[in-house]
Amino acid sequence: MKKVERINTIMRYINNRSHFTISEIMREFNISRSTAIRDIKEIEAMGMPLVAEVGRAGGYFVMHNSVLPDVHFTDNEVKALFIAFMATRNQQLPFLKSRQSLAEKLLGLISETQQEDLILLNEIFIFEGTNPNHPDLLELSDLPHPILEKLIQNLLLDRYLLITVEEEGAIKSYPIYLLHLYREKGLWLLEGFDLEEEKKKIFPVDQLSDVQPYKTKKRISKKKILERLRAQGKAINLVLELGPKAIAQFKKYHPLKASISYTNPYQTTAILKAFIDVNHPEEVAEIINWLLFLGEEIKVREMPEEVMKALHERLSWLKAILNRPKVNG
Repeated sequence: MKKVERINTIMRYINNRSHFTISEIMREFNISRSTAIRDIKEIEAMGMPLVAEVGRAGGYFVMHNSVLPDVHFTDNEVKALFIAFMATRNQQLPFLKSRQSLAEKLLGLISETQQEDLILLNEIFIFEGTNPNHPDLLELSDLPHPILEKLIQNLLLDRYLLITVEEEGAIKSYPIYLLHLYREKGLWLLEGFDLEEEKKKIFPVDQLSDVQPYKTKKRISKKKILERLRAQGKAINLVLELGPKAIAQFKKYHPLKASISYTNPYQTTAILKAFIDVNHPEEVAEIINWLLFLGEEIKVREMPEEVMKALHERLSWLKAILNRPKVNG
């Protein structure tokens, strides 16, 4: 974090607290004691009225009735926030009602000219998932699954959870350590480590009927969980270089639980790393279809022999079909 950015963040941090210490600033911003003291002095020099308390447990507090200056947005910052709201509309994201109030506050902070620009943008831009007949930014049209916000609130307190899942008409409970919460192909998914079976599992959030903190002393430590996951981990055996067209195809569809890493700032080339289980012929066949779907702009760095052989057979078969003589009717 740059110095100017850090000092601005520290100002907001201390303005929202009745009391703070140098040690707290050091821990919160991961800086040395000398840096924290220098930053506090610069903030005082900027006019923030800080009062130092002497004594063993001394610290600082901000004088009453002192507030930070009003926040002002540049035109481009306003557009960036507005477009971010538009792009994530109708995506079943959590805290949608808070998002509405945040958008209302944003619109109330800006000038009439800026508001007119946003109205024009709202008429022009249509993102995936947007209903063109009702494109209002503040419309509560896509509430997420009601358990999602409860899940988030619980995991912020404790990642050891007891989840209740409805599976094929039966209700089951699983004690888990939450690893990730993510959205894929329109579904919210919970990835957790099952503390009883000691393996990773994925649960659709839509199937959750309840979530509670897992209050038990018989917990597996996070360190041991990660050790078990590493031991169970699957080695990467597919590495591809992707060009622009292949990246576009990847974004449309990918059967692998993998992401791409861009290799240039323009996001026109990328690397994909994944694991293919060659012991499942159905998975290999699906991967072959997908590789052909990606198109010509892929370069193979690493691939299992079984997949390479199957790909060559498929290409030979396609070539043979294309080279068959045409039969005149």
